[in-house]
Amino acid sequence: MRSIARRLASLRMLTTPLVLTFVGVVLLSLGVAYLFIHVYRTVEGLPLFFEILTLQFLPRPVRGFLLIVTGVGTLVAGIWRLSDVVIVKLRTTEAQGDDELVLGYRREVPPSVAVISGGPGLLVLSAIGEQVQRMTCIVPVQDHVEYYYRASALFNLRNVYYVVPTPEPIQVVAKLDDGNNVDVRHLALDPQIAPRHVAHMSLDGPENPPLTRLAAETIRDADAIILGPGSLFESILPNLLIPELRAAIIASRARTIYVCNLMTEPGRTTGFSVADHIRAIKQYGGFTPTYVLVNAQRIDPEVTRLYAAAHQLPVYLSPEEYEETALLRSDPGSHRGVMIEGAMVLEADLASSVIQYTASLTNPSESRAARVLRHDSQKLSRAILELLRKP
Repeated sequence: MRSIARRLASLRMLTTPLVLTFVGVVLLSLGVAYLFIHVYRTVEGLPLFFEILTLQFLPRPVRGFLLIVTGVGTLVAGIWRLSDVVIVKLRTTEAQGDDELVLGYRREVPPSVAVISGGPGLLVLSAIGEQVQRMTCIVPVQDHVEYYYRASALFNLRNVYYVVPTPEPIQVVAKLDDGNNVDVRHLALDPQIAPRHVAHMSLDGPENPPLTRLAAETIRDADAIILGPGSLFESILPNLLIPELRAAIIASRARTIYVCNLMTEPGRTTGFSVADHIRAIKQYGGFTPTYVLVNAQRIDPEVTRLYAAAHQLPVYLSPEEYEETALLRSDPGSHRGVMIEGAMVLEADLASSVIQYTASLTNPSESRAARVLRHDSQKLSRAILELLRKP
């Protein structure tokens, strides 16, 4: 119902013209009806087609009912078709007269997108916010305020919104493969657990926390649900631990797009392959992503060496993970996709190497430059938008 209301709301600038048109059509119909009555009563020997045209073979109440039903149906169909028209208001100067309306049929309605990610991941998707009808970001359940401020620059866009999944934050506990339990927010802070990976995670709170109304509506109305980019166990999976959110995604008809990490994460996804990332989503979310985007760009050896020193390795597709190969058609060309764990996995150039400056904790005036790998906002947005345009 909300989508229907939004579509009809596009006619608000045409309210007066539509009312005048409706009144004019009613008056015209009455005038034609009076002429038919006059002809029928005064002219003798009318041909048979005139009797058929005026439905004289039916009782008057039946004739009236059929005409009313037909008229209402035609009116509704016309308004519905008109609501699929793009209405552009041209503002003119006072010398030129009143504002004008330019109408044209919409070739493609921009999709509404739901995003489940952390602050940095939301910023990477900023280019998508300018291309969709609505982008709503559902931030991680464990710290609403922190992730809001991380992505606060996004909310300068008029069609980007921010919602929290639960009324109150809920902490998430990760159990590592060595049996230790750690708050997911602290996984990256302890270098001693860098070689480890998460074996299990759970909410440190109620088993079935309430889902906010806005989060439920976001999933329900979304044409696509984007998971990532961001930390798998800190930014994406925590929200999938909420039963109502998980059920809403499973029940949704929206396509799901998972943006796989560029590198493994120390203490979280050490040793993970693309298939391991997908299995984690299936384990905690109960669904298989429709598409999975994986970086195909080969990383500079020097950058790889720096990451390896921090127990991080690139996440690439490997032939042993392939279940089958498919060719995914698109307008500009074709992409080779492979099926892994039931998901269509696509390789694309999604990353860029950038110089990042970090300040010293002991001496904030000093900074250190390091070459890091990041998802490229334009490249990633282009790949996602191409998937959104597919029927």
